Amino acid sequence: MKNYKNLDAFWMPFTPNRAFKENPRIVTRTEGVFCHTDDGRKILDATAGLWCVNAGHARPQIADAIAKQAHELDFTSPFNFGHDIGFEFAERLIQHTPDPLNKVFFANSGSEAVESALKIALAYQNSRGKSGKFKLIGREMAYHGVNFGGISVGGLTPNRKGFGPLLPVDHLPHTLDLENNAFSKGLPEAGLEKADALEELIKFHDASSIAAVIVEPISGAGGVILPPKGYLKRLREICTANDILLIFDEVITGWGRLGSAFAAVEFDVVPDMIVSAKGITNGIVPLGAVFVADHIHDTIMDNAAEGAIEFYHGYTYSANPVSCAAGLATLDIYEQEGLLTRAAGDIGEYWENALHSLKDIEQVVDIRNYGLIGAVQFKQPAGTTAPIGGKFQVACYDNDVMIRAMGNIIAFSPPLTINPEEIDQLIAAIRKTANELF
Repeated sequence: MKNYKNLDAFWMPFTPNRAFKENPRIVTRTEGVFCHTDDGRKILDATAGLWCVNAGHARPQIADAIAKQAHELDFTSPFNFGHDIGFEFAERLIQHTPDPLNKVFFANSGSEAVESALKIALAYQNSRGKSGKFKLIGREMAYHGVNFGGISVGGLTPNRKGFGPLLPVDHLPHTLDLENNAFSKGLPEAGLEKADALEELIKFHDASSIAAVIVEPISGAGGVILPPKGYLKRLREICTANDILLIFDEVITGWGRLGSAFAAVEFDVVPDMIVSAKGITNGIVPLGAVFVADHIHDTIMDNAAEGAIEFYHGYTYSANPVSCAAGLATLDIYEQEGLLTRAAGDIGEYWENALHSLKDIEQVVDIRNYGLIGAVQFKQPAGTTAPIGGKFQVACYDNDVMIRAMGNIIAFSPPLTINPEEIDQLIAAIRKTANELF
């Protein structure tokens, strides 16, 4: 350790703290697609930080915009006051959302943006006189942040257990199907009928009690689980037919990850709301947003008393000026460098072929990919109930690559600026690590 020898005060999130502090992995500097460590190594960041540094690390354009804004207007209350950069950022953002998602509600993270979207859904139903529509539908193996609404609709058991009664929700089945779809390149062929489970939930609860359905177009923290072809369109059809809102949680899939600005654009399915964060500011400064359909916004506005607050919700740091400056600079980079569509081109094809070259490793049972996201799933190790992912993650770090692990799955979401040579470095490190552990 070069700097902080006492690691005791920092209670780290989603981390086995005791194990980490016995063998800390400390990053001191970042640039491009690499992190530099306190022991002098250069580590390939194959997760874009945490699914978020889409334009690559340490972009001077973003850093300069943050510094300039902090000197000119660092903060002003977003309650009953405004600032130009918040309105400018909202206007720029909706140039990338599908019609009619033309309103932006700002939060500070994906978790808060999910919470905001769920409350907007309930407020909308109340505003049109349908207060009985209060139930929410999520999906198994989904991650929607860590606030109470998010863990209620989320489908990851460790995130839910131990926190007492949650919101009135039900869950769709997940779409992972190794028997029929293992080693699919892009969206899997089998499983469209899994969307029809929504009709069964509607029959059970009755449409008159359901406010909204929320899904990740591609589940990230659940293990990069892709929807079967036609699945998202079928959900849209069922929601429309039953007067139920559809929310896409695009905290991970947004901002170029799949080869379009959003999965809603890539898959040509328009939800009623899109939840966004992470890549919206390149992960540099916290900011989240909900993109809301005009009719939802207008219903809430039009049914409030004249002069009244229409929606009793918001955050101290909603549309924080410094965060907005980072976001505007990030959008400039995305647009100037064509990063929102880069994953749909040659680099996406190179990524797909490189990942699937790992199929010959005996312990690999599935490889999944789309755009510049991917995952490799391993067999459960024999003779133990402990999954291999955590050990694989630590061993990869020792082999100069940073990855994500969940159970027996390792996941990747590199900066959208990654090149073929850097992809080759990742694949070589994965193969080397597998040879060491298996």
